[in-house]
Amino acid sequence: MRIDFDPQAMDNAAFYRLLTAVVVPRPIAWVSTVSPYTFTPNLAPHSFFTVSCTAPPIVQFTSVGRKDTLVNVEATGEFVVNFASEPMLRQVNDTATDFPHGVDEFEAAGVEREAALRVKPPRVAGAPVALECRLHSTLCLGNSTVVFGEVLHAAVHQDVLVDGHPEIELLRPLSRLGKNEWGTTPAEGIRELARVSHRDWERKHDR
Repeated sequence: MRIDFDPQAMDNAAFYRLLTAVVVPRPIAWVSTVSPYTFTPNLAPHSFFTVSCTAPPIVQFTSVGRKDTLVNVEATGEFVVNFASEPMLRQVNDTATDFPHGVDEFEAAGVEREAALRVKPPRVAGAPVALECRLHSTLCLGNSTVVFGEVLHAAVHQDVLVDGHPEIELLRPLSRLGKNEWGTTPAEGIRELARVSHRDWERKHDR
């Protein structure tokens, strides 16, 4: 038997908790930006994150409310998506703290930074991957804003590459689950299953 939940009849926060418990796991965009006025770096995780387009390469993340990340991106047109890896869990979580406006989260959370190649916001030095992005567009939806960024440059640490390809067991991605739960690389390992072409499907099921 199923239990019905009506978002129109529920408190927004209650339905938000339900959504974030069933849309799992969610990859994390650890977004670095700079203030357009003081040039102070900002770093914050956003767990509504995915790929939007491949040609041109565009990624997207959602800002729930008008946070410093969104304000900085709108003003400067640039940001970096840093890969949130399991060894950096504590620092990723620390940068989600609701610091006052103008605080440098890199410094507050003890996150080492490095210069980006194509944009002004710094990269997280310890992140295995950094996607340097130029703002493509934004889309306002209710209390949230979807930010689309064209990837201008990708920097991948050689330690997570095997034959030139990033390997998930070396990347050790973090993800967000429900409540205060975080996901890591599954202990039972990764299952590999190739997509079946229609031709192979017909051959397999040919009676």
